[in-house]
Formats: sequence, structure tokens, C-alpha cells
Amino acid sequence: MSVSIDVSGMAADRYLFAPSPLAELGSALHLLVEPSHHPQQAGWIASVGAQVDPELMDRIVTADYLWRTSRADILLPARPTPTLAEELDGLDELDDETWVRSTLMTSSCGVVPVCDDLGSPLTDAAARRVARERAAGRGSRQLDFVDSLLTDPARARAWLRRVLEDCAAGFFDAAWSTVAGRLAGEARHKRDLLARHGLERTLAAISPAVTLSASGERILVDKLQDRATSSHGAGITFSPSAFSDPHLLVVHTPGWQPVIHYPVSASLAAPPAAAAPVQDRLHALDHPVRLRLLRSIARGPQNTAQLAETWLLTPPEVSRHLAVLKSAGLITSTRRGRYVSYELDLLSTARLGTDLIEALLR
Repeated sequence: MSVSIDVSGMAADRYLFAPSPLAELGSALHLLVEPSHHPQQAGWIASVGAQVDPELMDRIVTADYLWRTSRADILLPARPTPTLAEELDGLDELDDETWVRSTLMTSSCGVVPVCDDLGSPLTDAAARRVARERAAGRGSRQLDFVDSLLTDPARARAWLRRVLEDCAAGFFDAAWSTVAGRLAGEARHKRDLLARHGLERTLAAISPAVTLSASGERILVDKLQDRATSSHGAGITFSPSAFSDPHLLVVHTPGWQPVIHYPVSASLAAPPAAAAPVQDRLHALDHPVRLRLLRSIARGPQNTAQLAETWLLTPPEVSRHLAVLKSAGLITSTRRGRYVSYELDLLSTARLGTDLIEALLR
């Protein structure tokens, strides 16, 4: 499974390497609302969480639909600028239909099904239904937020910009000042590597999950979905991140310039596991369907019906595979009303190693 980006015949100057303060702010917000995905950042999360104004945190949670696993594409600009204010100004230049679609119909996370045939939820009834259903899966509060965005996009856009500006003043400006220089250096290093050693060597240095096809015409990114897009006419942007580890995000919306947002380091440590549980867990993962289910569950709690709909399986098929994963200790289950919700057992999975965690959460 991979996202394939056509780069055939593309000149070297069409490969852009640049950090984005907006993308990094999106990753920082993701840390605050999905701390279980990032045990290596526990210290930063605890420190920032303690200093964020409760009213601001309340607004962050209201809009968490945009920076949970299904990261909004507007948070990953194809043309990064040095300051957050400039990037927010760039968002303001988008028309309402484009802004709403790139906010609600995300492509970057690799787990939410992409609906290429749908337009903007402002004008396409089917897209509107999909956007509301996805928000409802997060809760009534998130659904209310999406409904307000669909009803009065101008007001919602102003509200969201104010949230991001308040986050900058409240904690992100200080965080950005500590990582901006390192990320700029990382971008320069990758530009030099491309000029001296070519694209294949550069991709290998970015991530083992990013490779060049045998023909040299496509960049392949290991993600949950099989997707294809092209960089022709626009180029491709590589944006390094200090906060996104282990997530590797790819914007592949048709007609948009592709963006690869990649972590610059990984530091998750895990204690060794006993031999017998390891064998059971490796056996449980030795099936493509179970691996797909586990990668979906890693993004957030899922029930059998949701997994069956996402992967076009029957509920009995899903239940059989979930039973194997649960028996191996990779997932836990909790009854919530009529449904049983399944979640990743992060500690047990982490014992299998950093590479597995990164693959599941990529």
C-alpha cells in the first residue's frame, strides 16, 4: 500500500525543501489532543498542557477534528513561508469552497477514505454528508463545529485563524523558536543532498518509508491507502518536522501540489518482550487484512461496523481478525452502548519495536 507521486521529467528546482510554521503548529496541536501516539514527547506535552489557558484548550478541543489523525490539508502548505502570519494570510486568499474542502476532505493522514469524485461540502450534498458523518464520529461537539463551518464559512474561518494565533501567542512561538533553526538546517541539508547525490539517495535520507520506483519516475510513500497523484506543473514540497514523529503525512489531493511532511528524528524506546508473546503477535500481524485493521485502530477507537465499511469487508470477517489481534494482546476492547470499541494497546505494541509503531502510525 502506498501513495504514488509522478515526478517523471521534473527538474531539480521543482523539489522544494522548507519547514512550515503552520504545519509544525498543526503537529503541536496533534500532540496535545493525541498524546498516546507520542510517548517520546510526554515531557513537552505535559509542560505545554499545564501552561495553556483552559479557555484556549477548550477551543482547541472544539476544533480537534482538524488536527487529530485526519489532519486538515490546509495545515500543510505547499509553499511554506518563514512566519505563521504569512501562511495564515495565504489561507485567507483561498475562496470559501476551496478552503472548506481542504479543511474537511483531508488526504494527508492516509486512513480516512479519500473521495476524489466529491466537490466542496459547501456545494456538493454528498461531500457535505461525508464531512458531517466523519465529524459525528468524533462527537456532538465536533459535529456542531463542522455544521457552523458549513453554515457560515466566513465566520468559521475568522474563528479558526484566531485560535491558531492565540496558540502561537500562548505556547507555539516559544516552541517554534527552539526548532526553526534546526528545521531550516535540515531543509538545506536535503537540498544539498539532492544536488550532489540525486533523488534516490535524498529520499532514503528522509525516511525508509519514502522510496523511488525502479523506473525513477515515481516517489512511493508507504501509507495505509493506495493512491496516485502527480507533481507536474507545481512540483513537490518536503517539509521537515520536529513534532510529528512518528507520523509521515502526504497531501495528495488531485490538482494540489503534493506535500510530504516528515519527522526529522525518532526516539521511542521500549522494553524487550518475552519470546512467546512476540511469536503470537508476529503471527497476528502476518496477514494483510489484520495489518490494515490495526493501522486503522492505531488512529483512534473503531468498532466492527466502522472497520467493515472502511475496508469493504463483512462484519463477521472483521470480527474474526479482531479476535486474533485481541488474543495476541495488540488491541483492547471496551463496550460503549450497543457497540464494542477497539483500541491499540500501545505499550504491548511498542514492545515489538520502534519500527512497528512508526509503520502503524505513519
